[in-house]
Amino acid sequence: MKILGLSFSPRKDGNTVVLLNEALSGARQEGAETELYSIAGKDIKPCDGCWGCRKAGVCHIKDDMQEIYEKLLEADGIIFGTPVYFYNMTGQGKTVIDRTIALGGKLANKVGGVVAVAGSFGLVDAVKDLYFYMITRRMLPASFIAAYGGGKGDVKDLEKCMKATKELGKEMVKIAASGFKYPEGGTHIAYGTHTR
Repeated sequence: MKILGLSFSPRKDGNTVVLLNEALSGARQEGAETELYSIAGKDIKPCDGCWGCRKAGVCHIKDDMQEIYEKLLEADGIIFGTPVYFYNMTGQGKTVIDRTIALGGKLANKVGGVVAVAGSFGLVDAVKDLYFYMITRRMLPASFIAAYGGGKGDVKDLEKCMKATKELGKEMVKIAASGFKYPEGGTHIAYGTHTR
């Protein structure tokens, strides 16, 4: 079993990465293989809305997202980690989320968790948006960590937060091991009032 920690932070060693590493440590205690992948410094272009991936099954944009696709598909569980900039997840994180449209329903039945760090407002919105993303991908949501930390490494001083973060990693493994699967034939598309 493999748990992936995916950092949406443009910083390689900030609070988000500290918490992801703690969660992955918990996952390893439960016997999982783990990997931390940071998008810091990566070339990830925005989705251009061509919808070619619906027919081709792959995105035509060639950049570092191809490596991320591989990591996402290999994992049994994914912990999405983001700092909060301007009251939500980072722009880099949203770009990754948008580009996963090319995966169609291939994230279904993978376990998803969230780690978000903010200096002030925006934690609820970042967590909510990532959970809604997981639900529309038919992922199995685990818990989340919402931490306050403005300075580099601040979260290390949050004893209860660090403990809860390690527990998130353990929970990810236990949920993945449960073998739950969504029923066949469902949809991963959200329908609104425009649908007849």
